[in-house]
Amino acid sequence: MRADRLVATLLLMQARGQVTAAELSTELEISVATARRDLEALSAAGIPVYPQPGRGGGWRLLGGGRTDLSGLSSTEAQALFLLAGPAAAVSAEAKSALRKLVRALPDTFRQDAEAAATAVVIDASAWGRSAAPAPTHVDTLQAAIVARRRVEVLYANWDSEPTMRSLAPLGVVEKNGRWYLIAQTHRGQRTYRVDRMSSVVATDDAFERPAGFDLAAAWDAIVSDVEERRGAVTATVLAELHVIPYLRTLFGEHCVVLGSGDPARVTLAAPTLELIARWLAGWAEFVTVESPSELNVELRRIATAVAARHAPA
Repeated sequence: MRADRLVATLLLMQARGQVTAAELSTELEISVATARRDLEALSAAGIPVYPQPGRGGGWRLLGGGRTDLSGLSSTEAQALFLLAGPAAAVSAEAKSALRKLVRALPDTFRQDAEAAATAVVIDASAWGRSAAPAPTHVDTLQAAIVARRRVEVLYANWDSEPTMRSLAPLGVVEKNGRWYLIAQTHRGQRTYRVDRMSSVVATDDAFERPAGFDLAAAWDAIVSDVEERRGAVTATVLAELHVIPYLRTLFGEHCVVLGSGDPARVTLAAPTLELIARWLAGWAEFVTVESPSELNVELRRIATAVAARHAPA
């Protein structure tokens, strides 16, 4: 969990005086990009962690390379525990690490730090839904990434039976509580959802990581491609104001309000016109389609099918 990494990062900085993102990547078995983001998160949260640019540079705690963690100010300690506390709520190891760190803090603000650690709870599930269990294969994948070992994965697409795949794992990414693996295959770079993996086994087969591969940049490219495909088809509608929040829930950033009137002109985008129609169908009585005319045809087809299926006997 992230809380474990944040505490471990500070402990490494205390022990070594200065660390680089690459060193953290090796020690904590995470990607360089993740290590860099953790360091930046600590700095942004108010912990005195600063980069030292130039050759031989790295990241260090302000006030000396071997600053004791108990030397953190009250405000800095609270910032650390506010940052780590929510993740620690689901990790026994993180809770243990935080308890050890609390004991190293001065008595004068130990209570404030403990309060900060319990001030926030993150519930990843929406109302009416049970929380999805964390993927069980992330640790195995991370270890294989660091060791540069291929993995044998039993994987199922949403519309097919599970098949065995041999992958060269390059990095894992968490987005909104869901984990993804970026891997090299014989067909090129591919992305896989970890929760669709029935089993993951690391092999002794080594692979060479592509020169210059950057996980953050690769993920940004994937996100851009997905968003582009999600916005392949566009429609314009007049929607009553009270339904616009629901349209935003369905279409995300592909729901753009163009005016302030009631009804308001709204553009909607999705991979297909049929998908736009299906997402609109539940709110069709509050929406008037301006374009394309084919969207009206698809909405009428859906309405006719629904009426026929649910007609009185």
